[in-house]
Amino acid sequence: MPVQPSHTASAQDIAAAAQRLLDGELAAFPTETVYGLGADAENPQAVGKIYAAKGRPSNHPVIVHIAPHGDLSYWVSEVPPEARLLIDAFWPGPLTLILKRAPHIADTVSGGQDSIGIRCPSHPVAQALLAAFAAGKPNGQGGVAAPSANKFGQVSPTRADHVKNEFPDEVAAGMPVLEGGASEVGIESTILDLSRLDRGAGPVLLRPGHISAAQIEAVLGVQVFAPDAAAPRASGTLKAHYAPRTALELASDTRLQAVLQGRGLPAGKVVVVAYAPPPAGLDARIQWQQVPADPARYAQALYALLRDLDGQGFARIIVQAPPANDDWHAVNDRIGRAAAAFTLDTTDL
Repeated sequence: MPVQPSHTASAQDIAAAAQRLLDGELAAFPTETVYGLGADAENPQAVGKIYAAKGRPSNHPVIVHIAPHGDLSYWVSEVPPEARLLIDAFWPGPLTLILKRAPHIADTVSGGQDSIGIRCPSHPVAQALLAAFAAGKPNGQGGVAAPSANKFGQVSPTRADHVKNEFPDEVAAGMPVLEGGASEVGIESTILDLSRLDRGAGPVLLRPGHISAAQIEAVLGVQVFAPDAAAPRASGTLKAHYAPRTALELASDTRLQAVLQGRGLPAGKVVVVAYAPPPAGLDARIQWQQVPADPARYAQALYALLRDLDGQGFARIIVQAPPANDDWHAVNDRIGRAAAAFTLDTTDL
C-alpha cells in the first residue's frame, strides 16, 4: 500500500523547485525509494554542487531521473530490447538501468564513465517536479541527477525532515525540500547493468533493491549475473556505505546469544534490533527494538529507524542478521555495508 503523506508539496512548491533546478541550483525531493538531492543532469556545474554538498567523490556516479513521458533515447546511445522489456514491466518504479551514455551528455553524472544510470520514479511529487523541469527546457528533455539526499556514506533519508537535518546550511541558503511523506520502498533502487550486452556481459545486478533478480529474470527469460571486475561503478556499491554515526554491528544468532549474556559489549548502553520480542530478564545495558520479520516492511522502516537510534546516545547498534535468502538480499546488502564502516571488538571484555 502506498504511504499517504500527512501533507505534500503544493503545485507552487513544485514549480519553485523546478525553477531552482533550471537556475543551476539544488533541490531535494521525495521518491518512492528515498529522498533525492537533485540538480540539472546536463549542467556539470550544478551536478558539481551535489558532489560538494554531499562530500561525494567525483568518480562515484549519480542516477539521472526522468519523467514518464521522457525520451530515454535522448540520454543513451542505444536502447536494447532488454531495456524496453524491463521499462514496460517496472517503470515508473525503483529500477535503475545502466546503459551506454549518449555522446552529448556530459560524463559528470557517470563519474567519467561511458555509461549512464537512469530511472523513472513513481512518486507523484517526483513526477510532477520532473515534468515541470522538463517543460522549462528548450527541447523539453529534462533529467535530474539525484543521489540520496544525505552526506556521503551516511544513512539515506526517507522523510523530508531527514533532509533538512542533514543539510541545514543549504536549506538556510534557499534549497527547497519538497514534502512527500515517508518513502514507500525505503531503500534505494535496484541497479541493473545493460551497457555491455553487445560484449556478452550482462545483465548484471550491481545493487539489489525492491525489484529482485528473480523478477528481472522472469521478464527477460535469462539469468541475471553478479558484478564482475569490469562492471561499471554504480551508486551505493562501495564496501562501506549507508552507515549511521553510531557504531553498527551485524550479529549472527550465536553472537546475539552472547550479547544477551552481556558478553563482548562496549561501555554504555546498546540497542539490539531483532525480530523477536525482548527476552525475559534482559540485561539493563540493552534496549530491545523489535522490527518486522517481513523484508519489504523491514526495508521501509530501516533507515528511519537507524536515524532515530543514531540520535539516542547508544554506544552501539547491534542488528540481528536477516535470513540469507533472495527475499532479504537488498536488506542484507544495506546492513552489511553499514556494518562494514566499523571495525568492532566483540571479545568478552
